Amino acid sequence: MKHFSNASMFDRAVLAVAPMRGLSRIQAKAKAAILMNYDAAGNGRRVKGWKSPGTDADASSMAGRATLRQRSRDLIRNAPFAKRAQMVVTNNVVGAGIAPTITGTNKKAAQDAADVILPFLQSVELDAHRAMNFATMQSVVCNSLFESGEVLALRRTRPASDGATLPLAVEILEIDHLNSTIMGWGANEVRDGIEYNDQGIATHYHIYEQHPGAASRRRTLRTHRVPASDVLHIRRIDRPGQMRGVPWLAPVMLTLGEMRDYQEAQILKQKISALLAGVVEAGDGGVPEGASGLDALSPGSLVYTEAGQKVSFTTPPRVDDYNVVMRLGLWAVAMGIGITGESLSGDLSGVNFSSMRAGRLEMDKNIETWQEQILISQFCAGVGRWALEAYRLTKPGLRPLQMAWTAQRRALVDPTKEIPAIIKKVEAGLSSLSREQRAMGLDPDTVARERAEDLARNPAPVDGAVDETKKGKAA
Repeated sequence: MKHFSNASMFDRAVLAVAPMRGLSRIQAKAKAAILMNYDAAGNGRRVKGWKSPGTDADASSMAGRATLRQRSRDLIRNAPFAKRAQMVVTNNVVGAGIAPTITGTNKKAAQDAADVILPFLQSVELDAHRAMNFATMQSVVCNSLFESGEVLALRRTRPASDGATLPLAVEILEIDHLNSTIMGWGANEVRDGIEYNDQGIATHYHIYEQHPGAASRRRTLRTHRVPASDVLHIRRIDRPGQMRGVPWLAPVMLTLGEMRDYQEAQILKQKISALLAGVVEAGDGGVPEGASGLDALSPGSLVYTEAGQKVSFTTPPRVDDYNVVMRLGLWAVAMGIGITGESLSGDLSGVNFSSMRAGRLEMDKNIETWQEQILISQFCAGVGRWALEAYRLTKPGLRPLQMAWTAQRRALVDPTKEIPAIIKKVEAGLSSLSREQRAMGLDPDTVARERAEDLARNPAPVDGAVDETKKGKAA
């Protein structure tokens, strides 16, 4: 009994009469005592109403995922700071477009492929609807990723009679196209429109032919079972086993909604504060003909009352603390998204080079992460793989080729200070010229080729020779 020395007399009595029940009581009390070491693990007044379900990544958002998408889209349509946040993320992640480069052991084969594939990606031939080129697709994917948390890209095969450069088309679909009503397909489980085999690997996507909310008169809910090899499912993965994404505004959605309400309330309050009007009490002669009554009360007006009427006005409210509340709210939203408060609000007052650069360092890391781990690895690499496979269909026996991707240059805060630092880093052997060129959004091969072309057009003078142009000017 020494192991139960801390048990109460009642627990010991229960233990003597019903050993299993007594043991469970003592074990439950021991676990509760352990939990009480953390205030956040308790059940007291301070954590009353705190919901913390023990669900996996996808189950935690399953019930509210559609509502989150709809509210996120509404905020982006109607709340200026939500739209601004989406623009900041897309403009920094995509910019003018993440550029592809084709490489391989055979330089001539790589160049031949580049001459065909790169112009194809730059044209609207790539788009199944002939509306976007690859750079525009990247922006649309990033916008949808921010707004809905996930987006789909489908591979369509074009027949030879289509006359396209490559037998490939890519269609971008909103995640609403996933049919979440299907629960199984044969021995495979289907969850949220994604079909899994017995190893938990996604094998097919069940996709509506049309958007469920389409305005088409011929709207249909016909569903197609598409192999996973023909689908790119782009989303941010935050937890192990996560297959579905949530809108990036989810952590700050309530804050943005309250800020929008607060802003409207302050605007109304400002209108009321401007309501300065004069009320004239009529004399024995009554109200002058054509004079305005109380129903015409407006800022700066003079209205009349009937004889004997008295009107009392409350003091118009003052509009205070608006800047402080909005600033703190915007900074909280920016932190929740992963961007700087300056980029969200557009307010650069009170910042200098050091503070601006320090704030940008963290945001730049987020941008690089989103570029490499989401847009490039999940979308660009997938489309590049499809393009190379389509090109190989036209070139049987072609040796393997690869695609490298160069993101757009990050905007320099102060080029006069940052470029010399980059040059010194390369000269000291701390980095390579190619690496720094790629970090600035430049393709090293393109830069080398253009420099050689410039040198061919304008050859440097031979050592000791006199530049005839300068000689003529001097004369």
